[in-house]
Amino acid sequence: MFDLETPKNHNCMDNIIRPKGQLLIIGGHEDKGEVPGENLTIHRKNRLRSHFEILGTLISKIPRTHHIIEIIPTASSIPEEMEQLYANAYKAVGFTHVGFIKVADAADAANPDYIRRIQNAHAIFFTGGDQSQLVSRFAGTPLLIAISKKYYADEHYIVGGTSAGAMALPETIITGGTIREALYKEDIRMSTGMGLIKNLIVDTHFIKRGRFARLAHAVALHQACIGVGLEEDTALIIKEGYKAECIGSGMVVVIDGTKITATNAATVNDTTPIVMDNLRVSILAEGSCYNFSNPTV
Repeated sequence: MFDLETPKNHNCMDNIIRPKGQLLIIGGHEDKGEVPGENLTIHRKNRLRSHFEILGTLISKIPRTHHIIEIIPTASSIPEEMEQLYANAYKAVGFTHVGFIKVADAADAANPDYIRRIQNAHAIFFTGGDQSQLVSRFAGTPLLIAISKKYYADEHYIVGGTSAGAMALPETIITGGTIREALYKEDIRMSTGMGLIKNLIVDTHFIKRGRFARLAHAVALHQACIGVGLEEDTALIIKEGYKAECIGSGMVVVIDGTKITATNAATVNDTTPIVMDNLRVSILAEGSCYNFSNPTV
């Protein structure tokens, strides 16, 4: 197994309260629509691995007779005719029970039955769609608190997300932006996410939609964070909040801005291009491991 490690942070990492569960962030591919002006032609050599298969690989390692997954389609609102397809796909990879938790308002996010189901599940999965919509309906709610508590307490608990569902999981998130030949101040929009992991910024469909500059911009604005760019059908499984392993058919690009020596990202005006110097970039593929230097809290 190939390991990459960022420079060590010696600030009492042993005293950090780390989550016992696993966080699974997937770069997408279930989205059927194209984004105008953002798509590159990808020539693949490796077999594609769907998020069903990636999650099934993890759940198969946990010795249980039954495996329960609750799917949260809040970011996209999966049509009812798609639910059976999701259920069949997840059952095929080892889940014996597949449920759907639909959160449309504050009452849903405090629903005692939903909270009970979250507590009884072995995996929670957020679908793709709109990360801003997902965060707006979950931030600070009893449902998100229940997910977070179990994620910190249960070593076999998996919280996963694909595309927007993955982007929404950290504390700091990208909510949108523009891609062009140079970087400008208004080219990125950022906000507060669900907070399940700190010091990480996630971008998805990374190679397909040419998002390297966007993630570098985000990291330049938040230099305590590590940027993770996930290609489609590719994922990071993160244990203890900082030990990551790459799985899937594509690459993961890791951008470390902690050693940036110069950038005008925070002070530039609307008409001056953004520059930055001394980004550290790592490229991961299946089997690669990465140890994030900054803990989750």
